[in-house]
Order: sequence, then C-alpha cells, then structure tokens
Amino acid sequence: MKALKKVDFPTWNVRRFLEPGPVVLVSSAHKGRRTIMTMGWHMIMEMQPSLIGCYIWDQNYSQQLVRGSKECVINLPTVELAETVVKIGNCHGNEVDKFNEFGLTAVEGEKVGAPLIAECYANFECKLIDTSLIRKYNLFVFEVVKAHVARSPRYPETLHYRGDGVFMISGENRSYRRLFRPEML
Repeated sequence: MKALKKVDFPTWNVRRFLEPGPVVLVSSAHKGRRTIMTMGWHMIMEMQPSLIGCYIWDQNYSQQLVRGSKECVINLPTVELAETVVKIGNCHGNEVDKFNEFGLTAVEGEKVGAPLIAECYANFECKLIDTSLIRKYNLFVFEVVKAHVARSPRYPETLHYRGDGVFMISGENRSYRRLFRPEML
C-alpha cells in the first residue's frame, strides 16, 4: 500500500471523518408532548446488555423530554427518508409536532412511552440507565430494551453525516469472514 500525501486540517472538523454511524431519528415523549430529533452522535458502549451512548445538546427540546421521561426510541431511517431527516433537524420540536409536519406515523412502544416511527427500517426502544455524564457532556447512556427490525433488505441504505450538509449513503458490502476472528470483537 502506498503512503498518502496529507495536508493540515482543522481539528474542530475531524468529525467529518469520524462520525460514528448512521444518522438516526430519536423520538421522545413526556407529559403529552412528543418530538423527533435528528442525531449523528451516538456509539455502542456495550453489547450485553445493549448500551448506546448518545449526545443530546442541552439546547435541544428532546433533551427536556428525555430527561423527564428517562426513555426514547432510536429509529433508523433509510435513504428514502433523507430529505425528511434533514428537515427534522432544521426545526425545533417545541414549535411544531414533527410527526404531523413530516407525515410520519407514530406507533406505540411496547416497553417505553416514546413513539416508534413506522417508516423507519428499525426502532430501538431505550431506557436511560446512566445520567452521570449528562450535566458535564450532554452524554446519555441508554439500554435498548426492545428492538424492532424490518425483515428486508438485510443491509439497508443508511445515511452517514460527513459535515457541512453532506451525507454519505452506505455503500456496497464486502465480506472478510475468512479473516474475521469473532473472539476478538
């Protein structure tokens, strides 16, 4: 492999290369209010139980609802919802009902009071289990208590934020099973 020529890059923008995974829609509800937020900052923290860390800015309306209810649903949209995902991120949930505004179907959760989004490929019902990092970092740690995933396609086309309003669509899949050592995961 050939060494790549590099240039200096602003450190404040390294997220362009390190965004952790697909953009998701986080739905929340509390005391008769509900909203949806677009989120790109999340990470798997543990597999058993399934723990997910999520950054929810303290100026985001969703943070109020999640802190009050101690639960949410992480919904995985596909490329078909790309424009809706961006538009959801461009408006405030305390000003508009995003389910109605964007024609999304709210489905009652089995384990949480927050609504699932029917049009998303997957829905992960979550309970807030660790609040110790919220005040300092706006980092919420959730446990997935129920998962709903569409039967097909096996590998959906998801959105990945690259910064500056640019998204990457998940691409071709390649198998490296012959090299893969599951015990190292």
